[in-house]
Amino acid sequence: MVTQPIRQPSAVTWAPRPPAGRRPHHATLLGDLHGLARALAVPPGAPRWRERVLTRLAPVREDFADHVRVTEGPGGLYAELLAQAPRLDRGVRLLTREHAAIAGVLTALQHAAEVPGVSVDELRGLAEHLLRTFSRHRQRGADLLWQAYQTDLGGET
Repeated sequence: MVTQPIRQPSAVTWAPRPPAGRRPHHATLLGDLHGLARALAVPPGAPRWRERVLTRLAPVREDFADHVRVTEGPGGLYAELLAQAPRLDRGVRLLTREHAAIAGVLTALQHAAEVPGVSVDELRGLAEHLLRTFSRHRQRGADLLWQAYQTDLGGET
Protein backbone atom coordinates (compact mmCIF):
# COMPACT_ATOMS: atom_id res chain seq x y z
CA MET A 1 0.00 0.00 0.00
CA VAL A 2 1.36 3.38 -0.95
CA THR A 3 1.03 5.96 1.81
CA GLN A 4 2.82 8.83 0.10
CA PRO A 5 2.34 10.34 -3.34
CA ILE A 6 4.49 8.73 -6.00
CA ARG A 7 6.94 11.25 -7.43
CA GLN A 8 8.06 10.92 -11.02
CA PRO A 9 11.62 11.97 -11.85
CA SER A 10 11.91 15.23 -13.70
CA ALA A 11 13.18 15.13 -17.24
CA VAL A 12 14.99 18.43 -16.75
CA THR A 13 16.20 18.51 -13.16
CA TRP A 14 19.79 18.92 -14.35
CA ALA A 15 19.10 21.82 -16.73
CA PRO A 16 19.94 25.32 -15.58
CA ARG A 17 17.11 27.82 -15.45
CA PRO A 18 16.99 30.14 -18.44
CA PRO A 19 18.15 33.69 -17.73
CA ALA A 20 15.43 36.08 -16.58
CA GLY A 21 13.23 37.11 -19.48
CA ARG A 22 14.38 34.21 -21.68
CA ARG A 23 12.14 31.29 -22.60
CA PRO A 24 13.32 27.66 -22.42
CA HIS A 25 15.06 26.49 -25.60
CA HIS A 26 12.16 24.31 -26.79
CA ALA A 27 9.69 27.19 -26.56
CA THR A 28 12.11 29.48 -28.38
CA LEU A 29 12.76 26.91 -31.10
CA LEU A 30 9.06 26.33 -31.66
CA GLY A 31 8.36 30.07 -31.83
CA ASP A 32 11.22 30.57 -34.28
CA LEU A 33 9.94 27.72 -36.46
CA HIS A 34 6.56 29.45 -36.58
CA GLY A 35 8.32 32.68 -37.55
CA LEU A 36 10.11 30.88 -40.38
CA ALA A 37 6.81 29.40 -41.57
CA ARG A 38 5.24 32.88 -41.56
CA ALA A 39 8.17 34.30 -43.56
CA LEU A 40 7.78 31.54 -46.13
CA ALA A 41 4.03 32.20 -46.40
CA VAL A 42 4.61 35.75 -47.63
CA PRO A 43 4.32 35.97 -51.44
CA PRO A 44 7.82 35.55 -52.91
CA GLY A 45 7.41 38.72 -54.98
CA ALA A 46 7.38 40.79 -51.78
CA PRO A 47 10.42 43.03 -51.27
CA ARG A 48 13.34 41.31 -49.52
CA TRP A 49 11.53 37.94 -49.34
CA ARG A 50 14.71 35.84 -49.32
CA GLU A 51 16.32 38.19 -46.83
CA ARG A 52 13.34 37.73 -44.49
CA VAL A 53 13.55 33.96 -44.83
CA LEU A 54 17.27 34.07 -44.02
CA THR A 55 16.61 36.37 -41.07
CA ARG A 56 14.04 33.92 -39.67
CA LEU A 57 16.28 30.91 -40.35
CA ALA A 58 19.23 32.18 -38.29
CA PRO A 59 17.52 31.86 -34.87
CA VAL A 60 16.14 28.44 -35.83
CA ARG A 61 19.69 27.24 -36.44
CA GLU A 62 20.91 28.71 -33.12
CA ASP A 63 18.00 27.26 -31.16
CA PHE A 64 18.46 23.87 -32.78
CA ALA A 65 22.15 23.88 -31.78
CA ASP A 66 21.00 24.64 -28.20
CA HIS A 67 18.50 21.79 -28.41
CA VAL A 68 21.24 19.36 -29.46
CA ARG A 69 23.51 20.54 -26.62
CA VAL A 70 20.72 20.16 -24.03
CA THR A 71 19.69 16.71 -25.22
CA GLU A 72 22.96 15.09 -26.34
CA GLY A 73 25.45 16.93 -24.17
CA PRO A 74 27.14 15.45 -21.10
CA GLY A 75 24.50 15.08 -18.43
CA GLY A 76 21.87 15.95 -21.04
CA LEU A 77 18.32 14.75 -21.35
CA TYR A 78 19.21 11.63 -23.33
CA ALA A 79 21.76 10.54 -20.73
CA GLU A 80 19.14 11.04 -18.02
CA LEU A 81 16.55 9.11 -20.00
CA LEU A 82 18.92 6.19 -20.47
CA ALA A 83 19.83 6.22 -16.78
CA GLN A 84 16.13 6.08 -15.85
CA ALA A 85 15.01 3.76 -18.66
CA PRO A 86 17.77 1.88 -20.51
CA ARG A 87 15.09 0.18 -22.61
CA LEU A 88 14.75 3.46 -24.54
CA ASP A 89 18.22 3.20 -26.10
CA ARG A 90 16.83 2.57 -29.59
CA GLY A 91 14.57 5.65 -29.38
CA VAL A 92 17.43 7.85 -28.15
CA ARG A 93 19.65 6.66 -31.00
CA LEU A 94 16.87 7.46 -33.49
CA LEU A 95 16.47 10.99 -32.12
CA THR A 96 20.24 11.50 -32.26
CA ARG A 97 20.31 10.41 -35.92
CA GLU A 98 17.43 12.78 -36.61
CA HIS A 99 19.53 15.62 -35.21
CA ALA A 100 22.14 14.96 -37.89
CA ALA A 101 19.46 14.85 -40.60
CA ILE A 102 17.85 18.08 -39.38
CA ALA A 103 21.24 19.81 -39.31
CA GLY A 104 21.75 18.75 -42.93
CA VAL A 105 18.37 20.15 -44.01
CA LEU A 106 19.07 23.39 -42.14
CA THR A 107 22.38 23.76 -43.99
CA ALA A 108 20.75 22.99 -47.36
CA LEU A 109 17.98 25.50 -46.69
CA GLN A 110 20.50 28.16 -45.67
CA HIS A 111 22.46 27.58 -48.88
CA ALA A 112 19.33 27.59 -51.04
CA ALA A 113 18.12 30.86 -49.52
CA GLU A 114 21.51 32.52 -50.10
CA VAL A 115 21.75 31.53 -53.78
CA PRO A 116 19.54 33.79 -55.92
CA GLY A 117 19.34 31.18 -58.72
CA VAL A 118 17.52 28.64 -56.54
CA SER A 119 13.81 28.67 -57.36
CA VAL A 120 11.24 29.71 -54.81
CA ASP A 121 9.54 26.32 -55.21
CA GLU A 122 12.77 24.49 -54.36
CA LEU A 123 13.38 26.78 -51.40
CA ARG A 124 9.85 26.30 -50.10
CA GLY A 125 10.10 22.54 -50.65
CA LEU A 126 13.22 22.39 -48.48
CA ALA A 127 11.58 24.55 -45.83
CA GLU A 128 8.43 22.41 -45.79
CA HIS A 129 10.58 19.29 -45.46
CA LEU A 130 12.39 20.94 -42.54
CA LEU A 131 9.14 21.87 -40.79
CA ARG A 132 7.70 18.35 -41.24
CA THR A 133 10.94 16.79 -39.99
CA PHE A 134 10.95 19.04 -36.91
CA SER A 135 7.31 18.17 -36.23
CA ARG A 136 7.98 14.41 -36.39
CA HIS A 137 11.11 14.81 -34.27
CA ARG A 138 9.24 16.78 -31.65
CA GLN A 139 6.50 14.13 -31.49
CA ARG A 140 9.03 11.28 -31.21
CA GLY A 141 10.77 13.13 -28.40
CA ALA A 142 7.49 13.63 -26.56
CA ASP A 143 6.61 9.97 -27.06
CA LEU A 144 9.98 8.93 -25.68
CA LEU A 145 9.51 11.07 -22.57
CA TRP A 146 6.08 9.57 -22.08
CA GLN A 147 7.50 6.07 -22.37
CA ALA A 148 10.23 6.89 -19.87
CA TYR A 149 8.09 8.44 -17.16
CA GLN A 150 4.46 7.43 -17.70
CA THR A 151 4.55 3.82 -18.84
CA ASP A 152 3.47 1.39 -16.13
CA LEU A 153 5.58 -1.73 -16.45
CA GLY A 154 3.47 -3.54 -13.90
CA GLY A 155 4.53 -5.46 -10.82
CA GLU A 156 3.10 -3.00 -8.30
CA THR A 157 -0.27 -3.22 -6.64
